[in-house]
Amino acid sequence: MLTESELHRYHEDGFVVPNYRLSNSTIEAIQASHGRLLDSYPQFADYCPTLLSYDTSFLDYARDDGILDMVAQIIGPHIALWNSSFFAKPAKVGSRTPWHQDGEYWPIRPLATCSVWIAVDNSNIENGCLQVIPGSHKHRELKNHHVNRADGLALPLELDEDTFNERESVNIELERGQISLHDVYLMHASEPNRSNHPRRGMTLRFMPTTSVYRRDIEMEMGGSALAQQRSLFLMRGRDVSGENDFRVRTLATS
Repeated sequence: MLTESELHRYHEDGFVVPNYRLSNSTIEAIQASHGRLLDSYPQFADYCPTLLSYDTSFLDYARDDGILDMVAQIIGPHIALWNSSFFAKPAKVGSRTPWHQDGEYWPIRPLATCSVWIAVDNSNIENGCLQVIPGSHKHRELKNHHVNRADGLALPLELDEDTFNERESVNIELERGQISLHDVYLMHASEPNRSNHPRRGMTLRFMPTTSVYRRDIEMEMGGSALAQQRSLFLMRGRDVSGENDFRVRTLATS
């Protein structure tokens, strides 16, 4: 469970690194799962946006009771997992992620998500750790983004320069097995991996079931293929909205 201090830090800063670590065996299992994914889909060597569309075994790592307990403290007892991604950042070739807010991409209404970032390797300044602007979530609004199609970017949307001050940013350095939790409105980015070591990280995206994953909005945003493939999984409680679609979709069934 998050301590009172950690929970306060999450609400105040928009992120927290809890006193929690996944076991070596769990991290090794994640690495093995990722290796099998790349054997079948080598195009995801740097980034896979929808793990569960290709291999639902990654769902096992989202069932960690410690993680779910912490997420419940933040978003409540009725929890759905709506996505999991893998940011691999191989040595010397890992992409840069521009400054953005996750909510700009996501068709969740009302917009509410707690993201869990799992360090599958040590994540530090040298290999492109996550950078965040503490407190940038507090206004609960999405700032202006523009499309950046430059080479070497993991994601295409970037915050307009006048919407944030990069000098206020801090680095979230994690050891292998540590996790961080962050808010859907938090401004964040990461630099390329210029080191000789990989920087693999897996994300788990949880939302309260008072919100609805709107596939119609995702299609309007140009994500029709993802709307067909993405599955929601009820992890705890019930679907309070009564509107979420929990049918399992994979590449084989979409």
